[in-house]
Amino acid sequence: MMPLRATHAKLALSALGLAVLTGCASVSLDQNINRVNDEAGSFTGGKLALARTLDERDQRAQAAQALLAQPLEQKDAVQLALVNSPSLQTLLAQGWAESADAAQAGRIANPIFSFERMVAGDELEFGRALSFGLLDLLTLPARHGGATRRIEQAQLRLTSDVVDQITRVRQSWVRAVAAQQTLKYAKQVYDSAEAGAELAKRMQAAGNFNRITRAREQAFYADAATRLSAAQHQATASREELVRLLGLDEAQEQTLKLPERLPELPKQPMEPQTVALQATQARLDIRLAQSALNGAVKAQGLNMVTSFTDIELTGRRNTTFDNAEGTRSTARGWEIDVRLPLFDWGGMQRDAMNARSLAAANQLEATVRSAGSNLRESYSAYRTAYDVARHHRDEVVPLRKVISEENQLRYNGMLISVFELLADAREQISAVTAAIDAQQQFWLADAAIQASVIGRPTNTTLSVTSSAPSAGDAGHYRSGMIYS
Repeated sequence: MMPLRATHAKLALSALGLAVLTGCASVSLDQNINRVNDEAGSFTGGKLALARTLDERDQRAQAAQALLAQPLEQKDAVQLALVNSPSLQTLLAQGWAESADAAQAGRIANPIFSFERMVAGDELEFGRALSFGLLDLLTLPARHGGATRRIEQAQLRLTSDVVDQITRVRQSWVRAVAAQQTLKYAKQVYDSAEAGAELAKRMQAAGNFNRITRAREQAFYADAATRLSAAQHQATASREELVRLLGLDEAQEQTLKLPERLPELPKQPMEPQTVALQATQARLDIRLAQSALNGAVKAQGLNMVTSFTDIELTGRRNTTFDNAEGTRSTARGWEIDVRLPLFDWGGMQRDAMNARSLAAANQLEATVRSAGSNLRESYSAYRTAYDVARHHRDEVVPLRKVISEENQLRYNGMLISVFELLADAREQISAVTAAIDAQQQFWLADAAIQASVIGRPTNTTLSVTSSAPSAGDAGHYRSGMIYS
Protein backbone atom coordinates (compact mmCIF):
# COMPACT_ATOMS: atom_id res chain seq x y z
CA MET A 1 0.00 0.00 0.00
CA MET A 2 2.88 2.39 0.66
CA PRO A 3 4.00 2.62 -3.00
CA LEU A 4 0.39 3.27 -4.04
CA ARG A 5 -0.04 6.01 -1.44
CA ALA A 6 3.25 7.57 -2.52
CA THR A 7 2.10 7.51 -6.12
CA HIS A 8 -1.15 9.24 -5.19
CA ALA A 9 0.75 11.88 -3.25
CA LYS A 10 3.03 12.55 -6.20
CA LEU A 11 0.06 12.83 -8.54
CA ALA A 12 -1.65 15.24 -6.16
CA LEU A 13 1.45 17.39 -5.89
CA SER A 14 1.88 17.35 -9.66
CA ALA A 15 -1.71 18.40 -10.17
CA LEU A 16 -1.29 21.18 -7.61
CA GLY A 17 1.90 22.34 -9.30
CA LEU A 18 0.24 22.33 -12.72
CA ALA A 19 -2.68 24.36 -11.40
CA VAL A 20 -0.34 26.88 -9.87
CA LEU A 21 1.77 27.21 -12.98
CA THR A 22 -1.18 27.61 -15.32
CA GLY A 23 -2.68 30.21 -13.06
CA CYS A 24 0.38 32.44 -12.95
CA ALA A 25 0.30 35.69 -14.85
CA SER A 26 3.40 36.48 -16.87
CA VAL A 27 4.66 39.06 -19.31
CA SER A 28 7.80 39.29 -21.43
CA LEU A 29 9.66 42.30 -22.76
CA ASP A 30 8.64 41.49 -26.31
CA GLN A 31 4.98 41.29 -25.31
CA ASN A 32 5.25 44.63 -23.57
CA ILE A 33 6.89 46.41 -26.50
CA ASN A 34 4.65 44.77 -29.09
CA ARG A 35 1.62 46.03 -27.17
CA VAL A 36 3.01 49.58 -27.23
CA ASN A 37 3.80 49.36 -30.94
CA ASP A 38 0.29 48.08 -31.66
CA GLU A 39 -1.32 50.85 -29.63
CA ALA A 40 0.84 53.78 -30.77
CA GLY A 41 2.24 52.58 -34.11
CA SER A 42 -0.10 54.75 -36.17
CA PHE A 43 0.81 57.74 -33.99
CA THR A 44 4.59 57.32 -34.06
CA GLY A 45 4.91 55.99 -37.60
CA GLY A 46 7.61 53.58 -36.43
CA LYS A 47 8.46 50.86 -33.94
CA LEU A 48 10.15 50.94 -30.59
CA ALA A 49 12.74 48.42 -29.45
CA LEU A 50 14.80 48.12 -26.28
CA ALA A 51 18.51 47.75 -26.97
CA ARG A 52 19.99 45.22 -24.54
CA THR A 53 23.20 44.19 -26.30
CA LEU A 54 26.15 45.99 -27.85
CA ASP A 55 25.09 44.84 -31.32
CA GLU A 56 21.62 46.30 -30.83
CA ARG A 57 23.14 49.56 -29.61
CA ASP A 58 25.40 49.68 -32.66
CA GLN A 59 22.41 49.13 -34.93
CA ARG A 60 20.59 52.00 -33.22
CA ALA A 61 23.63 54.26 -33.66
CA GLN A 62 23.86 53.41 -37.37
CA ALA A 63 20.17 54.13 -37.88
CA ALA A 64 20.57 57.46 -36.08
CA GLN A 65 23.57 58.39 -38.23
CA ALA A 66 21.61 57.67 -41.41
CA LEU A 67 18.81 59.99 -40.27
CA LEU A 68 21.28 62.74 -39.36
CA ALA A 69 22.96 62.60 -42.77
CA GLN A 70 20.32 64.95 -44.22
CA PRO A 71 18.22 67.87 -42.96
CA LEU A 72 15.95 66.47 -40.26
CA GLU A 73 12.28 66.70 -41.14
CA GLN A 74 9.63 66.33 -38.44
CA LYS A 75 8.79 62.71 -39.24
CA ASP A 76 12.51 61.90 -39.30
CA ALA A 77 12.90 63.56 -35.89
CA VAL A 78 10.28 61.17 -34.52
CA GLN A 79 12.07 58.16 -36.01
CA LEU A 80 15.38 59.42 -34.62
CA ALA A 81 13.86 59.65 -31.16
CA LEU A 82 12.51 56.10 -31.47
CA VAL A 83 15.94 54.63 -32.20
CA ASN A 84 18.22 57.02 -30.32
CA SER A 85 16.51 58.60 -27.31
CA PRO A 86 17.73 57.23 -23.95
CA SER A 87 14.57 58.66 -22.40
CA LEU A 88 12.39 56.39 -24.52
CA GLN A 89 14.68 53.46 -23.72
CA THR A 90 14.21 54.30 -20.04
CA LEU A 91 10.43 54.31 -20.46
CA LEU A 92 10.54 50.87 -22.09
CA ALA A 93 12.72 49.42 -19.32
CA GLN A 94 10.56 50.96 -16.58
CA GLY A 95 7.39 49.73 -18.28
CA TRP A 96 8.80 46.22 -18.43
CA ALA A 97 9.68 46.40 -14.73
CA GLU A 98 6.19 47.63 -13.83
CA SER A 99 4.55 44.86 -15.85
CA ALA A 100 6.83 42.26 -14.25
CA ASP A 101 5.92 43.55 -10.77
CA ALA A 102 2.25 43.32 -11.69
CA ALA A 103 2.67 39.73 -12.90
CA GLN A 104 4.51 38.81 -9.71
CA ALA A 105 1.54 39.93 -7.61
CA GLY A 106 -0.60 37.27 -9.31
CA ARG A 107 1.61 34.35 -8.33
CA ILE A 108 1.19 32.06 -5.35
CA ALA A 109 3.71 32.45 -2.54
CA ASN A 110 6.40 29.80 -2.21
CA PRO A 111 5.71 27.08 0.40
CA ILE A 112 7.69 27.03 3.64
CA PHE A 113 9.66 23.93 4.66
CA SER A 114 10.60 23.57 8.31
CA PHE A 115 12.79 20.98 10.03
CA GLU A 116 13.21 20.32 13.75
CA ARG A 117 15.32 17.95 15.86
CA MET A 118 14.20 17.12 19.39
CA VAL A 119 15.96 14.93 22.03
CA ALA A 120 14.13 13.57 25.09
CA GLY A 121 16.19 11.02 27.03
CA ASP A 122 16.76 8.05 24.77
CA GLU A 123 14.32 9.34 22.19
CA LEU A 124 15.38 11.33 19.12
CA GLU A 125 12.66 12.98 17.05
CA PHE A 126 12.91 14.54 13.59
CA GLY A 127 10.06 16.75 12.43
CA ARG A 128 9.40 17.96 8.89
CA ALA A 129 6.62 20.28 7.82
CA LEU A 130 5.55 21.83 4.54
CA SER A 131 3.26 24.85 4.84
CA PHE A 132 1.54 27.00 2.27
CA GLY A 133 -1.21 29.60 2.36
CA LEU A 134 -4.49 27.85 1.69
CA LEU A 135 -6.36 31.12 1.25
CA ASP A 136 -3.59 32.28 -1.05
CA LEU A 137 -4.17 29.23 -3.23
CA LEU A 138 -7.96 29.50 -3.16
CA THR A 139 -7.86 33.14 -4.26
CA LEU A 140 -5.31 32.49 -7.01
CA PRO A 141 -7.79 32.85 -9.92
CA ALA A 142 -8.95 36.23 -8.57
CA ARG A 143 -5.40 37.40 -8.02
CA HIS A 144 -4.44 36.17 -11.49
CA GLY A 145 -7.21 38.33 -12.97
CA GLY A 146 -6.05 41.30 -10.89
CA ALA A 147 -2.46 40.82 -12.06
CA THR A 148 -3.62 40.69 -15.70
CA ARG A 149 -5.48 43.97 -15.25
CA ARG A 150 -2.44 45.56 -13.61
CA ILE A 151 -0.29 44.44 -16.54
CA GLU A 152 -2.78 46.02 -18.93
CA GLN A 153 -2.72 49.26 -16.93
CA ALA A 154 1.09 49.29 -16.94
CA GLN A 155 1.14 48.81 -20.71
CA LEU A 156 -1.42 51.59 -21.23
CA ARG A 157 0.61 53.94 -19.02
CA LEU A 158 3.73 53.08 -20.99
CA THR A 159 1.93 53.79 -24.27
CA SER A 160 0.69 57.10 -22.85
CA ASP A 161 4.22 58.07 -21.79
CA VAL A 162 5.55 57.25 -25.26
CA VAL A 163 2.82 59.37 -26.89
CA ASP A 164 3.67 62.28 -24.57
CA GLN A 165 7.37 61.99 -25.44
CA ILE A 166 6.73 61.89 -29.19
CA THR A 167 4.41 64.90 -28.92
CA ARG A 168 7.17 66.84 -27.17
CA VAL A 169 9.59 65.86 -29.94
CA ARG A 170 7.21 67.09 -32.64
CA GLN A 171 6.54 70.40 -30.93
CA SER A 172 10.20 70.91 -30.08
CA TRP A 173 11.13 70.37 -33.72
CA VAL A 174 8.58 73.00 -34.76
CA ARG A 175 9.96 75.52 -32.27
CA ALA A 176 13.57 74.83 -33.28
CA VAL A 177 12.91 75.31 -37.01
CA ALA A 178 10.75 78.40 -36.41
CA ALA A 179 13.39 79.94 -34.12
CA GLN A 180 16.05 79.33 -36.75
CA GLN A 181 13.84 80.90 -39.41
CA THR A 182 13.04 83.87 -37.18
CA LEU A 183 16.73 84.39 -36.47
CA LYS A 184 17.38 84.73 -40.20
CA TYR A 185 14.87 87.56 -40.49
CA ALA A 186 16.07 89.17 -37.27
CA LYS A 187 19.50 89.45 -38.90
CA GLN A 188 17.90 91.16 -41.89
CA VAL A 189 16.17 93.63 -39.59
CA TYR A 190 19.46 94.28 -37.82
CA ASP A 191 21.35 94.84 -41.09
CA SER A 192 18.65 97.21 -42.30
CA ALA A 193 18.65 99.11 -39.02
CA GLU A 194 22.45 99.32 -39.00
CA ALA A 195 22.49 100.76 -42.53
CA GLY A 196 19.76 103.24 -41.63
CA ALA A 197 21.56 104.40 -38.48
CA GLU A 198 24.81 104.92 -40.37
CA LEU A 199 23.04 106.84 -43.12
CA ALA A 200 21.22 108.99 -40.57
CA LYS A 201 24.55 109.82 -38.91
CA ARG A 202 26.01 111.00 -42.20
CA MET A 203 22.88 112.91 -43.17
CA GLN A 204 22.89 114.76 -39.88
CA ALA A 205 26.56 115.61 -40.33
CA ALA A 206 25.69 117.04 -43.75
CA GLY A 207 22.87 119.05 -42.23
CA ASN A 208 20.09 117.19 -43.99
CA PHE A 209 18.71 115.50 -40.86
CA ASN A 210 17.63 116.95 -37.59
CA ARG A 211 18.54 115.44 -34.24
CA ILE A 212 15.23 113.68 -33.56
CA THR A 213 15.17 111.96 -36.95
CA ARG A 214 18.61 110.53 -36.36
CA ALA A 215 17.63 109.53 -32.81
CA ARG A 216 14.68 107.53 -34.15
CA GLU A 217 16.96 105.57 -36.47
CA GLN A 218 19.50 105.01 -33.70
CA ALA A 219 16.75 103.84 -31.33
CA PHE A 220 15.47 101.34 -33.88
CA TYR A 221 19.03 100.12 -34.44
CA ALA A 222 19.44 99.56 -30.70
CA ASP A 223 16.14 97.68 -30.51
CA ALA A 224 17.11 95.56 -33.53
CA ALA A 225 20.35 94.57 -31.82
CA THR A 226 18.42 93.52 -28.73
CA ARG A 227 15.92 91.51 -30.78
CA LEU A 228 18.78 89.84 -32.66
CA SER A 229 20.45 88.76 -29.43
CA ALA A 230 17.14 87.40 -28.11
CA ALA A 231 16.51 85.56 -31.40
CA GLN A 232 20.00 84.03 -31.28
CA HIS A 233 19.42 82.74 -27.76
CA GLN A 234 15.95 81.45 -28.66
CA ALA A 235 17.35 79.59 -31.65
CA THR A 236 20.06 78.03 -29.46
CA ALA A 237 17.63 77.14 -26.65
CA SER A 238 15.08 75.60 -29.03
CA ARG A 239 17.75 73.59 -30.81
CA GLU A 240 19.21 72.31 -27.52
CA GLU A 241 15.75 71.33 -26.30
CA LEU A 242 15.36 69.24 -29.45
CA VAL A 243 18.84 67.77 -28.96
CA ARG A 244 17.89 66.63 -25.45
CA LEU A 245 14.61 65.08 -26.54
CA LEU A 246 16.34 63.24 -29.39
CA GLY A 247 19.05 62.05 -27.01
CA LEU A 248 21.92 63.25 -29.21
CA ASP A 249 25.49 63.12 -27.98
CA GLU A 250 28.01 65.86 -28.77
CA ALA A 251 29.13 64.32 -32.05
CA GLN A 252 25.55 63.78 -33.20
CA GLU A 253 24.62 67.34 -32.24
CA GLN A 254 27.36 68.67 -34.51
CA THR A 255 25.87 66.83 -37.50
CA LEU A 256 22.27 67.85 -36.79
CA LYS A 257 20.88 69.98 -39.62
CA LEU A 258 17.39 71.40 -39.62
CA PRO A 259 15.33 72.55 -42.62
CA GLU A 260 15.53 76.23 -43.46
CA ARG A 261 11.82 76.73 -43.02
CA LEU A 262 8.69 75.18 -41.62
CA PRO A 263 6.57 72.99 -43.89
CA GLU A 264 3.88 74.62 -45.96
CA LEU A 265 0.35 74.59 -44.66
CA PRO A 266 -1.81 71.67 -45.80
CA LYS A 267 -4.19 72.53 -48.62
CA GLN A 268 -7.17 71.87 -46.41
CA PRO A 269 -7.48 71.53 -42.64
CA MET A 270 -8.92 68.42 -41.03
CA GLU A 271 -12.68 68.48 -40.73
CA PRO A 272 -14.25 68.09 -37.28
CA GLN A 273 -16.11 64.98 -38.46
CA THR A 274 -12.81 63.33 -39.37
CA VAL A 275 -11.32 64.17 -35.99
CA ALA A 276 -14.40 62.86 -34.19
CA LEU A 277 -14.25 59.55 -36.08
CA GLN A 278 -10.60 59.08 -35.18
CA ALA A 279 -11.21 59.83 -31.49
CA THR A 280 -13.25 56.77 -30.51
CA GLN A 281 -13.59 54.88 -27.28
CA ALA A 282 -10.09 53.56 -27.93
CA ARG A 283 -8.68 56.74 -26.39
CA LEU A 284 -5.87 55.91 -23.99
CA ASP A 285 -7.14 58.11 -21.17
CA ILE A 286 -10.62 56.52 -21.17
CA ARG A 287 -9.26 52.97 -21.41
CA LEU A 288 -6.81 53.59 -18.59
CA ALA A 289 -9.55 54.99 -16.34
CA GLN A 290 -11.85 52.07 -17.22
CA SER A 291 -9.12 49.55 -16.45
CA ALA A 292 -8.43 51.24 -13.11
CA LEU A 293 -12.12 51.00 -12.21
CA ASN A 294 -12.34 47.32 -13.18
CA GLY A 295 -9.25 46.57 -11.13
CA ALA A 296 -10.60 48.42 -8.09
CA VAL A 297 -13.95 46.60 -8.25
CA LYS A 298 -12.36 43.16 -8.57
CA ALA A 299 -9.84 43.90 -5.83
CA GLN A 300 -12.68 45.00 -3.59
CA GLY A 301 -14.29 41.55 -3.79
CA LEU A 302 -10.99 39.83 -3.04
CA ASN A 303 -10.33 42.15 -0.14
CA MET A 304 -13.60 41.18 1.54
CA VAL A 305 -12.00 37.79 2.30
CA THR A 306 -8.31 38.55 2.70
CA SER A 307 -8.88 41.47 5.05
CA PHE A 308 -10.92 39.33 7.44
CA THR A 309 -8.70 36.30 8.02
CA ASP A 310 -5.93 34.11 6.66
CA ILE A 311 -5.63 30.32 6.47
CA GLU A 312 -2.44 28.26 6.35
CA LEU A 313 -2.30 24.52 5.60
CA THR A 314 0.64 22.48 6.92
CA GLY A 315 1.54 18.86 6.23
CA ARG A 316 3.68 17.20 8.93
CA ARG A 317 5.87 14.08 9.18
CA ASN A 318 7.57 13.31 12.52
CA THR A 319 9.96 10.38 12.95
CA THR A 320 10.88 9.21 16.48
CA PHE A 321 13.88 6.95 17.27
CA ASP A 322 13.91 5.12 20.64
CA ASN A 323 17.58 4.22 21.24
CA ALA A 324 16.80 2.24 24.39
CA GLU A 325 14.40 -0.12 22.65
CA GLY A 326 15.83 0.23 19.15
CA THR A 327 12.49 1.13 17.63
CA ARG A 328 11.40 3.72 15.05
CA SER A 329 7.97 5.25 14.64
CA THR A 330 6.59 7.78 12.17
CA ALA A 331 3.66 10.13 12.68
CA ARG A 332 1.96 11.86 9.76
CA GLY A 333 -0.71 14.49 9.70
CA TRP A 334 -1.74 18.00 8.81
CA GLU A 335 -2.86 21.13 10.52
CA ILE A 336 -4.73 24.26 9.60
CA ASP A 337 -3.81 27.64 11.07
CA VAL A 338 -6.50 30.34 11.03
CA ARG A 339 -5.90 33.94 11.95
CA LEU A 340 -8.59 34.89 14.46
CA PRO A 341 -10.15 38.32 13.84
CA LEU A 342 -10.25 39.32 17.49
CA PHE A 343 -8.68 42.76 17.39
CA ASP A 344 -8.79 43.72 13.73
CA TRP A 345 -11.77 42.81 11.58
CA GLY A 346 -10.29 44.48 8.51
CA GLY A 347 -12.84 47.28 8.53
CA MET A 348 -10.35 49.98 7.65
CA GLN A 349 -8.95 47.96 4.76
CA ARG A 350 -12.44 47.46 3.35
CA ASP A 351 -13.24 51.15 3.80
CA ALA A 352 -10.07 52.08 1.95
CA MET A 353 -10.93 49.68 -0.88
CA ASN A 354 -14.46 51.06 -1.10
CA ALA A 355 -13.04 54.57 -1.29
CA ARG A 356 -10.64 53.55 -4.07
CA SER A 357 -13.47 52.00 -6.06
CA LEU A 358 -15.57 55.14 -5.63
CA ALA A 359 -12.66 57.34 -6.65
CA ALA A 360 -11.98 55.19 -9.73
CA ALA A 361 -15.65 55.36 -10.77
CA ASN A 362 -15.69 59.15 -10.48
CA GLN A 363 -12.35 59.43 -12.27
CA LEU A 364 -13.73 57.44 -15.20
CA GLU A 365 -16.78 59.67 -15.37
CA ALA A 366 -14.62 62.79 -15.20
CA THR A 367 -12.34 61.46 -17.95
CA VAL A 368 -15.26 60.62 -20.25
CA ARG A 369 -16.85 64.02 -19.68
CA SER A 370 -13.64 65.94 -20.31
CA ALA A 371 -12.58 63.88 -23.33
CA GLY A 372 -15.00 65.55 -25.71
CA SER A 373 -14.29 68.98 -24.27
CA ASN A 374 -10.52 68.55 -24.64
CA LEU A 375 -10.93 67.39 -28.21
CA ARG A 376 -13.15 70.35 -29.11
CA GLU A 377 -10.65 72.77 -27.56
CA SER A 378 -7.76 71.15 -29.43
CA TYR A 379 -9.65 71.33 -32.71
CA SER A 380 -10.56 74.97 -32.09
CA ALA A 381 -6.88 75.80 -31.53
CA TYR A 382 -5.93 73.77 -34.62
CA ARG A 383 -8.50 75.43 -36.87
CA THR A 384 -7.84 78.93 -35.52
CA ALA A 385 -4.11 78.52 -36.03
CA TYR A 386 -4.71 77.26 -39.57
CA ASP A 387 -6.97 80.18 -40.46
CA VAL A 388 -4.55 82.74 -38.99
CA ALA A 389 -1.54 81.20 -40.74
CA ARG A 390 -3.41 81.04 -44.06
CA HIS A 391 -4.51 84.67 -43.61
CA HIS A 392 -0.88 85.74 -43.19
CA ARG A 393 0.17 83.65 -46.17
CA ASP A 394 -2.62 84.69 -48.54
CA GLU A 395 -3.41 88.23 -47.39
CA VAL A 396 -0.88 89.95 -45.12
CA VAL A 397 2.42 88.97 -46.75
CA PRO A 398 1.20 89.56 -50.37
CA LEU A 399 -0.18 92.98 -49.38
CA ARG A 400 3.11 93.91 -47.74
CA LYS A 401 4.88 92.81 -50.90
CA VAL A 402 2.64 95.01 -53.07
CA ILE A 403 3.23 97.97 -50.75
CA SER A 404 6.97 97.37 -50.87
CA GLU A 405 6.99 97.23 -54.67
CA GLU A 406 4.95 100.44 -54.92
CA ASN A 407 7.23 102.23 -52.47
CA GLN A 408 10.24 101.11 -54.50
CA LEU A 409 8.70 102.69 -57.59
CA ARG A 410 7.93 105.87 -55.65
CA TYR A 411 11.49 105.97 -54.34
CA ASN A 412 12.85 105.57 -57.87
CA GLY A 413 10.63 108.46 -58.89
CA MET A 414 12.01 110.53 -55.97
CA LEU A 415 8.56 110.72 -54.38
CA ILE A 416 9.67 109.27 -51.03
CA SER A 417 12.95 109.36 -49.13
CA VAL A 418 15.34 106.50 -48.45
CA PHE A 419 14.22 106.38 -44.84
CA GLU A 420 10.61 105.82 -45.81
CA LEU A 421 11.86 103.00 -48.02
CA LEU A 422 13.86 101.52 -45.12
CA ALA A 423 10.88 101.79 -42.79
CA ASP A 424 8.75 99.93 -45.32
CA ALA A 425 11.39 97.22 -45.61
CA ARG A 426 11.34 96.81 -41.84
CA GLU A 427 7.57 96.51 -41.85
CA GLN A 428 7.75 93.87 -44.58
CA ILE A 429 10.19 91.80 -42.51
CA SER A 430 7.93 92.26 -39.49
CA ALA A 431 5.06 90.83 -41.53
CA VAL A 432 7.15 87.84 -42.55
CA THR A 433 8.13 87.26 -38.92
CA ALA A 434 4.48 87.32 -37.87
CA ALA A 435 3.72 84.85 -40.66
CA ILE A 436 6.46 82.51 -39.37
CA ASP A 437 5.00 82.74 -35.88
CA ALA A 438 1.51 81.94 -37.18
CA GLN A 439 2.89 78.96 -39.10
CA GLN A 440 4.65 77.78 -35.96
CA GLN A 441 1.43 78.03 -33.97
CA PHE A 442 -0.35 75.88 -36.53
CA TRP A 443 2.19 73.05 -36.46
CA LEU A 444 2.24 73.13 -32.66
CA ALA A 445 -1.56 72.84 -32.68
CA ASP A 446 -1.31 70.05 -35.26
CA ALA A 447 0.94 68.02 -32.94
CA ALA A 448 -1.40 68.74 -30.03
CA ILE A 449 -4.53 67.54 -31.80
CA GLN A 450 -2.81 64.31 -32.86
CA ALA A 451 -2.10 63.66 -29.20
CA SER A 452 -5.67 64.58 -28.22
CA VAL A 453 -7.15 62.16 -30.75
CA ILE A 454 -5.27 59.21 -29.26
CA GLY A 455 -6.21 60.30 -25.75
CA ARG A 456 -3.31 62.42 -24.43
CA PRO A 457 -4.66 66.00 -24.39
CA THR A 458 -2.08 68.78 -24.52
CA ASN A 459 -2.70 72.34 -23.41
CA THR A 460 -2.84 74.60 -26.44
CA THR A 461 -2.57 78.37 -26.18
CA LEU A 462 -2.26 80.40 -29.34
CA SER A 463 -0.22 83.59 -29.33
CA VAL A 464 -0.65 85.72 -32.43
CA THR A 465 1.93 88.35 -33.40
CA SER A 466 0.66 91.46 -35.14
CA SER A 467 2.20 92.37 -38.48
CA ALA A 468 1.13 96.01 -38.38
CA PRO A 469 3.52 98.10 -36.27
CA SER A 470 2.37 101.50 -35.19
CA ALA A 471 3.68 104.57 -36.94
CA GLY A 472 5.55 105.72 -33.90
CA ASP A 473 7.34 102.39 -33.54
CA ALA A 474 9.00 102.64 -36.96
CA GLY A 475 8.65 98.96 -37.64
CA HIS A 476 9.02 97.67 -34.10
CA TYR A 477 7.41 94.30 -33.27
CA ARG A 478 4.44 94.20 -30.96
CA SER A 479 2.41 91.25 -29.70
CA GLY A 480 -1.27 90.95 -30.35
CA MET A 481 -4.16 89.30 -28.55
CA ILE A 482 -4.17 85.84 -27.04
CA TYR A 483 -6.61 83.19 -28.23
CA SER A 484 -7.43 80.25 -25.99
